[in-house]
Amino acid sequence: MSTTITTPDKNEDCVYCGCAIFDHDPLCVRDCTDDCGSPLYFCNYGCLAAHIDEEGLATGTTCEWSPE
Repeated sequence: MSTTITTPDKNEDCVYCGCAIFDHDPLCVRDCTDDCGSPLYFCNYGCLAAHIDEEGLATGTTCEWSPE
């Protein structure tokens, strides 16, 4: 499987807050468990973290750990 990487349009908006991504510190995220789909662009890590929290994307994804 391969994924083509392209630079987003200069007017691309953050999927979380709607700000122009290149006015900030942009990042791109893809869900590669489902054929890599379309990328989601966020203007910064804060918006990505808020999106993850609101969508519950980290729930149930951690390994179980016991100190014993």
